[in-house]
Amino acid sequence: MFDTMIIGQISLDHNIDYDGREEYIAGGAVTFSGYAAAAIGHSVAVVPKGDASRLDPYKVFAESKVEKIFPVASKTCTMMQNTYYTATRERRDCINAEMIEPYRPEDLPDAEAKVYHLGGLVYGDIPNDMITACAARGDTAVDVQCLLRRRYEDGSLALEDWPDKMTYLPYIRYLKTDAAEAEVMTGTEDREKAAFMLCEWGAKEVMITHNTEVIVCDGKQIYRSPLKPRGLAGRTGRGDTTFATYLTERLTKDIPEALEFAAALVSYKMETPGPFKGTREDINDFIQKYYR
Repeated sequence: MFDTMIIGQISLDHNIDYDGREEYIAGGAVTFSGYAAAAIGHSVAVVPKGDASRLDPYKVFAESKVEKIFPVASKTCTMMQNTYYTATRERRDCINAEMIEPYRPEDLPDAEAKVYHLGGLVYGDIPNDMITACAARGDTAVDVQCLLRRRYEDGSLALEDWPDKMTYLPYIRYLKTDAAEAEVMTGTEDREKAAFMLCEWGAKEVMITHNTEVIVCDGKQIYRSPLKPRGLAGRTGRGDTTFATYLTERLTKDIPEALEFAAALVSYKMETPGPFKGTREDINDFIQKYYR
């Protein structure tokens, strides 16, 4: 029994910064989420799908504390080019050069988890039947990015509403969006109003990330915690890190405590490029210094 099973592809990311600097790194929700949740002591399994001859999941997670890797074969990989236009990395263009073959329910390994975390990257990665298949096993968590981000023939991406949201939101225990995604789904720029709407439509707990704070709604009230990064070199992977940390901390903590820990961890992580490789003690010290 794992605390969390994270289902999503590793992405080969080509990042071009606002000042012209370039880097090639392994990204994707599964990478940032897996490193973060495992680093703070949780039992984590990952289910990456792709062509292992081009992107070896065992090498990607070699420096992590992930307990088990269940690789799934695909004839293709996911490749992304991210061009950032500001030092905060809030404005970017993203080109999806290649996609994996979609996940199928039969890709789920013969193992159990308390939370099944679906973290795809583009519409089509995680079909709707993956949501119901995971919900039949345990609590299901969904990063809505993979249900809204549509790929066009030239590889460009744009957010479009999820046409099946009313049918499948009731299967989701934890839903994560960013501010732009929440607006696309609900039609409102008001993050608190959007969170309540998503709960009314069926999700049990809704997280909405923003560059200043993270909020969580349980359908009754809004909880919030600020982000306090001392640098933004590690901005990539912010939402994935926050969500994975919250999900696993939520197994033993109430919403305010889990949310604060997640906000503090991602604030700390944003100072350094790549996935989080610190410790729980690092974050406890950070909380005492910046959140108390």
